[in-house]
Amino acid sequence: MNPFASSAALDMQGQFSTQDTHMYSVILPTYNERKNLSIIVWLLAKMFSDNQLSWEIIIVDDASPDGTQEIAKQLAATYGEDKIILKPRAGKLGLGTAYIHGLNFVRGDFVIIMDADFSHHPKFIPQFIQQQKAHNFDIVTGTRYRSSATPSLATAKPGGVHGWDLKRKLVSRGANFLAATVLNPGVSDLTGSFRLYKRSVLQHIISVTQSKGYVFQMEMMVRAKALGYTVGEVPITFVDRLYGESKLGADEIVSYAKGVWGLFVGV
Repeated sequence: MNPFASSAALDMQGQFSTQDTHMYSVILPTYNERKNLSIIVWLLAKMFSDNQLSWEIIIVDDASPDGTQEIAKQLAATYGEDKIILKPRAGKLGLGTAYIHGLNFVRGDFVIIMDADFSHHPKFIPQFIQQQKAHNFDIVTGTRYRSSATPSLATAKPGGVHGWDLKRKLVSRGANFLAATVLNPGVSDLTGSFRLYKRSVLQHIISVTQSKGYVFQMEMMVRAKALGYTVGEVPITFVDRLYGESKLGADEIVSYAKGVWGLFVGV
């Protein structure tokens, strides 16, 4: 019998009599997200307020030409400069280094990484926190490819993807199948980028991660397993971006395949 599936365990998850005293820092890498940024920040602020959580959002913008930084400054004026912290960079330097840059400025005990394009809905973050609290996980990752949380979480609903054509779904499934077969990472969604980390754990994993770009997310989970960190999963629904264009192209797909092989050989 799975001990996490017992009625007692399910009743315990997410039910705590004391107020959450932790601070949660969100790192949002942005490039040409002017139309999306105010929406995702509003949803995050509302979610944190509704759940009485202490929070901050670190916006790492890679010199967007569309005015993303101006929107970020307006949001800081609205919510407070202690809540919205803009930390821009000189150019488009990659997703992995954006997280490294943002991590230098976080104050929270826990760090949430997610996309700024509304693909990741903040409504799942309370479930991430419930899962982390119930089992003291080092990492909780969102998964598009499970119908239930691992371990079980009573409030979780099946994950999925909306807004992708069949080709993109097959590419994503194939990429995860390839990585799972070759690397055996212990998670169902290796290419996802919606996760909650203990701050110290993220600092450690980032310090030994070598990949850049989209392979960065995959290596982080492979490194986490190799280092002995514990990981829980929560199903999420991934929705294709509201505005703008996807930054995933042929170069990233080739880089991913090379990254899988590199991790198989080197980790």
